[in-house]
Amino acid sequence: MHCLPSSLNLNNSDMHAAYFETRFKTAELVATWPESFAIITAYATTGEHWSPAENADADAQLEQALRLRNVGCLRLTGYSPTTGHEEPGWACEIPFDDACDLGALFRQDAIYVVSGGALSVTYCDERRCRVPVGVFVERLDR
Repeated sequence: MHCLPSSLNLNNSDMHAAYFETRFKTAELVATWPESFAIITAYATTGEHWSPAENADADAQLEQALRLRNVGCLRLTGYSPTTGHEEPGWACEIPFDDACDLGALFRQDAIYVVSGGALSVTYCDERRCRVPVGVFVERLDR
C-alpha cells in the first residue's frame, strides 16, 4: 500500500461518500484491461462548480498532458448512479505517484487506481493512500 506519511491510516469513512458509489462507462469495448492504471479527471473537484467551458478546457489540457507523457490512455467516464452526475476522465497506464501528482496539478481532490483488478481511491495530496472501493469490472457498465 502506498501511504504518505507511513502513519496515515485512511479508510472509507475519511473520504466523501460519492467516491464509493462511482461507476464507470466507456464507449469503447475493452477486451483486456491493463494490470495497473489510474483514472484521472480534470473537472471541478468535489464541492466546486465550474462552467462547462472551464471543465472542457481542463479536460483538454489533461489529455494533452497525458499524451505528452506518452502513456496509453482510454476515455472513461465516472458517474453517480444516485445523482446522475458524470465526469469524463482518462484511464491511463501511469505510475501511482505520477498519477497523484497529475491529479494534484489539475486540482483534483482524489483519483482512482486499479491494480490487479482491485479499484481504490486515493487523495492526490500528502494523504496519498489507496482506500479499497471494490472490483473494477463490477463497477464498469457498457
